[in-house]
Amino acid sequence: MIGTTHCNILQHTATYCNILQHTATHCNILQHTATYCNTLQHCATHYNALTALRRTATHYNTLQRIATHCNTLQHTATHCTTLQHNATHCNTLHHTAGMQEEAYQRALTDAIHAATRCNTLQHAATCCNMLQYTTGGGNDA
Repeated sequence: MIGTTHCNILQHTATYCNILQHTATHCNILQHTATYCNTLQHCATHYNALTALRRTATHYNTLQRIATHCNTLQHTATHCTTLQHNATHCNTLHHTAGMQEEAYQRALTDAIHAATRCNTLQHAATCCNMLQYTTGGGNDA
């Protein structure tokens, strides 16, 4: 009986060892799974951070493009203001030139009229001289 009891104890111990070994294997699997979960969680954190950085970089690039566009628009607005000032100046000069042209035309017309009057008077004087000579009024000698 002692042999049977000893065998039973050994068998019971072997069964207990198998259960412990199975449990240890299960624990190793759980530990490995936990490590894998921690790694995944760490990766997810990094992924979220990278996604946030990517969004920030995209937003920064967009803002940079907008700033460049605004600078271009500001430069264009300054250029337009200068062009508008130049156009106003040109209009003023054109108006002044038009007034000077009108004054020149009036002076030219007045000069032509004066020359015509002078020619008329000169012609009249010539006629008077001829009449005086013909009538003898200009020959006292």
